[in-house]
Amino acid sequence: MAVSIDTVYQRVLAILNKENRGYVTPQEFNLFANQAQLEVFEQYFFDLNQYSRLPKNDTEYSDLPKLINEKLSKFKKSASVSYMTDHFHLPSDLHKLGTVIYNNTTPVEQIDKKNLLEYQLSKLTAPTTNNPVYIQSIGNTSNHWGLIVYPTTINANISITYVRKPNEVTWASQAVAGNALYNASGSTDFELHNSEETNLVLKILLYAGVSIKDPNIAQLADAKETKKLTQEKS
Repeated sequence: MAVSIDTVYQRVLAILNKENRGYVTPQEFNLFANQAQLEVFEQYFFDLNQYSRLPKNDTEYSDLPKLINEKLSKFKKSASVSYMTDHFHLPSDLHKLGTVIYNNTTPVEQIDKKNLLEYQLSKLTAPTTNNPVYIQSIGNTSNHWGLIVYPTTINANISITYVRKPNEVTWASQAVAGNALYNASGSTDFELHNSEETNLVLKILLYAGVSIKDPNIAQLADAKETKKLTQEKS
């Protein structure tokens, strides 16, 4: 299930044109759409953290952490990571890092770089192949963001679980008689759950209102979005 890029685009245009509020070009729409998708996606993690602190709800269709995890399920991945001179290179589509595993069996603990020396000097916490640790850092010999695993004798057999980024969306068009008509073959839909369609429309309208300098559109979209979030969390 996904949200049609064309459906969202047409709804945004219909609302903007209802009272001759203005026009958003396909290029502007694509920028707004990708920003809106990232905002909705990132909100999942804040909501999951918040809802997980609430008393558990055993109602099948009202278990909010479960619902959010279902929305995130298509973005969850696992991968083996390659060693590159001085670090393990993380996937380019990584958004949130999950578990790091050595040899498919041993969890690798994350530590802060500032605590590394303390870990290394202590007999109780010194990293070993049975008790490895890692820090996230830019590789010393590259600009790639990755993992530096200790002890540094570990240079293979590291795997991770992670949440990938949503693919960028595109509303593509072709010119017909001077008009921009939807080109499905060149377009990319939102990857978010289809229940997010309204959220996406409202967020894009908010950006559009700012772009065309119409505070009424921005205020209306913001008010509706706030009302929707309040209802979801009440």
